[in-house]
Amino acid sequence: MGKSATSVRFAAVGDIHVNKDMAGTLRAFFAQASEAADVLLLCGDLTDYGTAEEAQVLADELSVVKVPIVAVLGNHDFESGTPEIVTEALTRIGARVLDGEACEIEGVGIAGAKGFAGGFGRGSLGAWGESAIKLFVQEAMKEAMKLEAALAKLRTPRRIALLHYSPIAATIEGEPREIFPFLGSSRLEDPLLRYPVDAVFHGHAHRGTLEGRTINGVPVYNVAKPLLQRSRPEQPPFRLFELPRETTQAPAEAPAAQV
Repeated sequence: MGKSATSVRFAAVGDIHVNKDMAGTLRAFFAQASEAADVLLLCGDLTDYGTAEEAQVLADELSVVKVPIVAVLGNHDFESGTPEIVTEALTRIGARVLDGEACEIEGVGIAGAKGFAGGFGRGSLGAWGESAIKLFVQEAMKEAMKLEAALAKLRTPRRIALLHYSPIAATIEGEPREIFPFLGSSRLEDPLLRYPVDAVFHGHAHRGTLEGRTINGVPVYNVAKPLLQRSRPEQPPFRLFELPRETTQAPAEAPAAQV
């Protein structure tokens, strides 16, 4: 599918969970996403354990993608304690991995961070008591500040936020209530209220809900691949999203001088 003159198309997916036995199994999927969109967005948990072997399989599978790739990492990509290995593998194939940074593609600004857990609204964990609790909350606040810093850098009229953890409770509905606090944090929603975007994409909640909205009405899409496969079995397991393409209109010519 060629580029549209009027819109920019994004294909978004997360929670691919690549392991060493998946070599050769995802190329058709990534090629289909590449063909359908102008940009591929990856919302974390790209590998199962974050190992060098898995990262190489991921990079090899993504080698068929012919459009820009923008990614954030997820908690599974940190499992082996070497998330930089996953980042390096993606960077080698030209992908942009965002961790509190922003980029601009096709005139659309993209801000990205992994995010973190902690709960929502009045149920959010507070930084009180044992030092371990305080460290946990500090991590959530640090990730929210990363997202805010990335959003503050954007100067484009169209903007997207890319996360792994959810900033709202609506898109994790369907998961067991007991684990809601581990699937996201409303601290991630605060920067989105200060720096509004056109859409937010995240993963992590495999049994969640496809779509919700922030307090100020911004659409939030859960693009965890297992959720997309189960909820829309007749469609490819990625979310397509379009934004109007910004065009610069040439100034009208000045009228000819009268003589």
